[in-house]
Amino acid sequence: MEKTYNHKNVEGKIYENWEKKGYFKPEINPDGKPYCIILPPPNANGALHFGHAMFTVEDILIRYHRMKGFQALWLPGADHAGIETQFVFEKKLKAEGKSRLDFDRETLYGMIYKYVEEHRGGIENQLKRLGFSLDWSREKYTLDSDIVKLVHKTFKRMYDEGLVYRDFRLVNYCTFDGTSFSDLELIHEEKERPLYYIKYGPLTLATTRPETKFGDTAVAVHPTDLRYKKYVGKEIEIETVLGKAKIKVIADESVDKNFGTGVVKITPSHDFNDFEVGKRHNLEMKQVIGFDGKMNDYAGKFKGLYVKEARRAVVEEMKKKGLIEKIDEKYITRLSLCYKCKNVLEPLPLEQWFIKVKPLAEQAIKAVRDGKIKITPSNFENIYFQWLENLRDWNISRQIVWGIRIPAWKSKKTGKWVITEGEEPKGQEWEQDTDTFDTWFSSGQWPFVTLMSNSSSKSDFEKFYPTSVMETGYDLLRAWVSRMVMLGLFITGDVPFKHVLFHGLVNDPYGKKMSKSKGNVVNPLELIDKYGADSVRFALVYGNATGNDQSLSYQKLEAARKFANKLWNMARFIEMKRKDVILNEVKDLDSSATPQNDILEIAQHKNDIVMIKKTKQLTSEITNHLDSYSFNYAAEKLYEFTWHEFADKYIEDVKNRIDEDSYLILTALYLILLKLLHPFMPFITEEIYQRFSPEKSIMIKSWPE
Repeated sequence: MEKTYNHKNVEGKIYENWEKKGYFKPEINPDGKPYCIILPPPNANGALHFGHAMFTVEDILIRYHRMKGFQALWLPGADHAGIETQFVFEKKLKAEGKSRLDFDRETLYGMIYKYVEEHRGGIENQLKRLGFSLDWSREKYTLDSDIVKLVHKTFKRMYDEGLVYRDFRLVNYCTFDGTSFSDLELIHEEKERPLYYIKYGPLTLATTRPETKFGDTAVAVHPTDLRYKKYVGKEIEIETVLGKAKIKVIADESVDKNFGTGVVKITPSHDFNDFEVGKRHNLEMKQVIGFDGKMNDYAGKFKGLYVKEARRAVVEEMKKKGLIEKIDEKYITRLSLCYKCKNVLEPLPLEQWFIKVKPLAEQAIKAVRDGKIKITPSNFENIYFQWLENLRDWNISRQIVWGIRIPAWKSKKTGKWVITEGEEPKGQEWEQDTDTFDTWFSSGQWPFVTLMSNSSSKSDFEKFYPTSVMETGYDLLRAWVSRMVMLGLFITGDVPFKHVLFHGLVNDPYGKKMSKSKGNVVNPLELIDKYGADSVRFALVYGNATGNDQSLSYQKLEAARKFANKLWNMARFIEMKRKDVILNEVKDLDSSATPQNDILEIAQHKNDIVMIKKTKQLTSEITNHLDSYSFNYAAEKLYEFTWHEFADKYIEDVKNRIDEDSYLILTALYLILLKLLHPFMPFITEEIYQRFSPEKSIMIKSWPE
């Protein structure tokens, strides 16, 4: 063996050999019990980040179960990531002095498709660098034709069963990105904004949005507010920046008597609460802000101004006319921002497709309460329940070209909609909805569509569904995990997975979230180059409880690298001592998957017997830790035992009394440690193992019992 371990000479060679021999396919253990994890699909346009590095947890589970003889399937895939990808591509266009508006739909789609295809292979290679034992022969993509067909089928079935409907209502609309968003895709921020006290005839009301006054169709007070009782049901004459007008006063219980003056203006087209008030009182809807973010014809001389500009101009005009009573400059209000561009979202009226979530949410809640799905750490259960219990109907329409186009067709003759499974209806002229599905609608079906569509093995769905574990970041509990449960139960009648396991975020060394804008992003590939994939994997798990955030620690990375070198040096010592003892013909030093029982028979020295028992106890503890998802405890125990019990004490003892029997015991126990470490550090353990057991792989049916 070489004097020092060099991961750069090992990792690529070993991974290529694993793939060549088909070790990642579940068929490697044809008689084993099925065990399946579906990889959370990375964005096809992206590059590796530390969220992907945490897939180490999934690889630990897959390797562990593969070693125990399970048919272990870890199915990879990529997500087209609709808005995310189009946003990235539009930034590229902007840098070239172009815009999405310069191209028709088909051209723009083709350009994005080509861009994504150029980047898709990169993420696969990066995942391989971390040693992830994914069955690449089963890789799926959310825009694969067979996946798209199943997504269409789900949409039609939901429509046929009354769970999908089309409605004209307010949506969270980004006038910069040109699309609506669901409630989950918002960023809420509290900011200081002026609160304007405006004179409305005999009344004074408070508002933060004077520019929407052109869309006011009523003013409202609380039914029990005696101050304004005499005005309720009547029209009042008001002075506006565009002249005199009349407006009705209504009473509605949604009004907070303690806000401002207790009088509010009702703008049904630009406020979610006002929209509901408008429906209750049958008020007219007047949209005064266009989807381009500019004021429209209703704004008169302010037409064409962007919202912020219009607000300033309207306030100045109102001041001149004496229509502003006072301004509270330090009023705190809660704004909804686009999670991509951080611009303020506009509530705008738009006809969209919605999913009735209540019946789906009830079933998803029941699945966890009944124990069909177990969530780890358990404290995330309450977040799951609270989210689903308060969930509003899901807007799944997106006004972008990149993604799965909604299979809804409108008759040019009658205006009626028809839903299909993707094909154009026959019999008359039809126009397809230009919107695409919310990406979460397709990825919410990921566990079953990947298995149903896999042509490599028609029995995958029957064999591996429900999947065993869904392991992902806790930040995806609401956006993704809850939706997978809802849609999986609806389509298959069963849960999509039996366990949900959440990992935390990896922050920078100072505890700050990594982001490109902050300039604190650390590329995992650079760390792999420096420390080796095994060290990066081990450092991510060691000392970090499941579900907790952690800060990137260079100290842990360095400690893990030294630990890998320690394993190598232990192997070198054992190999060198082989020449010093007289051995019988031993072709395979690991002929049994349970050598503890065999070596007990030849053990004579008390220290050998003690170490055999300690190793057996260690095996039991590591097995229990992995079964309970306590990866940090397993890693810490293995580190301490291997270095301080085995290397510092036992090897030092054996080297002074080495003979054939003690050598065999030492080697057998060392191989057990390699097996226990393999799920965490696959490359170095495989490299060393094959030095002692040529032509065999440590990863196949070799877990010590």
